[in-house]
Amino acid sequence: MHIDTLRQRLRALGALPKHEQRVLRDWVQALPHDRGRRRPEHFLPLALREALPALDAELQGLARLISEHPGEDGSARLLVGLADGQTVESVLLPREGLCVSSQVGCAVGCQFCMTGREGLIRQLSSGEIVAQLALARRLRPVKKVVFMGMGEPAHNLDNVLEAIELMGTVGNIGHKNLVFSTVGDPRVFERLHALGPDEVKPALALSLHTSKAALREQLLPRAPRIAPDELVEAGEAYARASGYPIQYQWTLLDGVNDGEDELDGIVRLLKGRYAILNMIPYNTIPDLAFRRPSWDKAREIARRLHQRGVLTKLRDSAGQDVDGGCGQLRAREAKGRSIPIRAA
Repeated sequence: MHIDTLRQRLRALGALPKHEQRVLRDWVQALPHDRGRRRPEHFLPLALREALPALDAELQGLARLISEHPGEDGSARLLVGLADGQTVESVLLPREGLCVSSQVGCAVGCQFCMTGREGLIRQLSSGEIVAQLALARRLRPVKKVVFMGMGEPAHNLDNVLEAIELMGTVGNIGHKNLVFSTVGDPRVFERLHALGPDEVKPALALSLHTSKAALREQLLPRAPRIAPDELVEAGEAYARASGYPIQYQWTLLDGVNDGEDELDGIVRLLKGRYAILNMIPYNTIPDLAFRRPSWDKAREIARRLHQRGVLTKLRDSAGQDVDGGCGQLRAREAKGRSIPIRAA
């Protein structure tokens, strides 16, 4: 279900804009319809009131909890079932954050990512993306949403931006707390720059991972051919236009992108930029050759970069203790199970 389709259905049931916003707000914020003084029987049109139970059930069916895997860090990996039998992953993050998926699978094929190994199966609708937030809020409060789960948001741009617009309005998520994460795609920069002053403009996270163009092509084989220098220039332009610093993501791979040459490259690219470097030690995945560096090594790299003028935050991937690298829950659950594939 797409948000625009849902709005059309509400209008067909007699909803005026104030009724439409009330129903959408209750869904996205996981609120009961009968809260406060304006109860449905005194406020909503009769046809809409009568349709609400079936509509609520349909919306809850967009994303249902299959399993929850709490981590010692306060996170929780969620395996989420979709209406057609497919599954995606969401992550409840410490400090009231949520990581959502935008696709079933992913076409970028990052060599160190479990999701990329299965390719793209289908896009998520804007409703399925928002439904992950509605589901999460039934479990705990959420004040920040990052699009860093399964999939490449740039490849599902219309649905992701439609979901972001709803989250940043009736969903009551601050615009700077909506973080659009991408490997880098010219279409993303074009669309974000074109957003009007009354539209929700998210913060931006760019997957950098290396300062070397050739190595980036190896690690992200089907990402757009944007050299790290070009990516940073495009990011800097959006940072200055939006007023939000760019978050550059760097998955730290032992012996691959953690050498002195890469540290020099990071300083060359990011020193003096309106940016934050999020350095994340790799979440080891069985059967892949990449390895996670020691925490002491990662901490030393972050310290040295900070000393050299690059604001660096060393982050641990949520859910390390539950073997929760993105795509692993889905892969384990799907093993030996036939899942229908629906065209995007």
